[in-house]
Amino acid sequence: MFIPHTSQDREEMLKKIGVSSVKELLAQIPQDLLYPALDLPRALTEQELCAHMRELAARNKPLKNFIGAGIYEHFIPAAVHALSSRGEFLTAYTPYQAEASQGTLQTIYEFQSCICSLLEMEVATASHYDGATALAEAVLACLRITGRKEVLIPAALHPHYQQVLNTYLRHQEGVRIKQSPAGADGSLDLDALAKNLSADTACFVLATPNFFGCLEKAESISALVHQAGALLTALVQPIALGIMQTPGSYQADFAVAEGQPLGNAMNFGGPGLGIMAAKKIYMRQLPGRIVGIAKDKNGKRSFVLTLQAREQHIRREKASSNICSNEALCALNAVIYLTLLGPKGLQEVAELNVERAHQLAEMLGKIPGYRVKFTAPFFNEFVLECPIPAKQVIKKLAKKGISAGYALGADFKGMENCLLVCATETKTAADLQRYADALGGI
Repeated sequence: MFIPHTSQDREEMLKKIGVSSVKELLAQIPQDLLYPALDLPRALTEQELCAHMRELAARNKPLKNFIGAGIYEHFIPAAVHALSSRGEFLTAYTPYQAEASQGTLQTIYEFQSCICSLLEMEVATASHYDGATALAEAVLACLRITGRKEVLIPAALHPHYQQVLNTYLRHQEGVRIKQSPAGADGSLDLDALAKNLSADTACFVLATPNFFGCLEKAESISALVHQAGALLTALVQPIALGIMQTPGSYQADFAVAEGQPLGNAMNFGGPGLGIMAAKKIYMRQLPGRIVGIAKDKNGKRSFVLTLQAREQHIRREKASSNICSNEALCALNAVIYLTLLGPKGLQEVAELNVERAHQLAEMLGKIPGYRVKFTAPFFNEFVLECPIPAKQVIKKLAKKGISAGYALGADFKGMENCLLVCATETKTAADLQRYADALGGI
């Protein structure tokens, strides 16, 4: 760590605040906590430290990744980071002063425009912390709009998203979360959904693909939900929208997504990018920011913060949310990625995801003792039922340089032998064959 202050600098600062030493400054802290014994090696020069870090990095065993479960490995064109890492974007914080933040506001406006086009929704916010919190915010909006107290979710909703929902709603008076089960094919049981919908259902969360990778019958589900007077919140995978129905096409009231697949690296699980869009009639219920276009005093186009329903801007009790961090840099990556690919490019990436995942599923399903558990159509991940616990499969394949997938047993009772496997456009035919050979060898 580089510390710029000299001994003379420190002495002057201590004298200014009226203490003789750093030890005196920290005298209130118990001595056993203040200076614990640290067995540290000698300090290294920058050159020595770089060499040491390279040596440590060389010990890492590279693993071919077949894990999805909410964070996905996609190819990111070099132009994405080349543009988003420019100083103008990295140093910009929050665009409170529109006259000094036109560049940042424009990129946010372009992001909103891309999201509206991608989801076929009428209005989108500037971005949120991640997909899970965006979903929770949409559910809260549905509760406010309808005045109802029940939130209906699919049993196959991402377990971490369920945890975030529980955190957001557990102190909402009278609000309860109810699950609707999946059928034998892995997709939602529509008959059960029809029975579970009631006059007290505020919204249903339609996750397609669901956590098992299965696609849902979105139009049929939307019709059932709206017939019950409830609102529909669609949770989608943005890359899949290159070939799938959009939330707007089946009349979703809100649409949310995790935007990490759009030009953002996995980074060991974060940061994420919360995408949130809605029908225009619900615009005032949206948290966060909405950037719009206006004209300045000279009649030129300018960008402004049109809506910002945060607790920082209005009275806390009237704010639609008190957490809506704008992931501006991640959103910039997303808009550059979408602009580079365009509609045709996004369609090609989505088609490659379907192709790779189905090729791998077919190969693994032919190995004795293994089978693809569900028959519903899937996008880029599927559930593989194994003859031994999935955790054991993961350990055995890790020794062969493969991250085999996500073990479902911890989150879904009775699925201890089930593995969620993902294959995106980053996997070659050789990668798929290597996985199949390794699995067959255990």
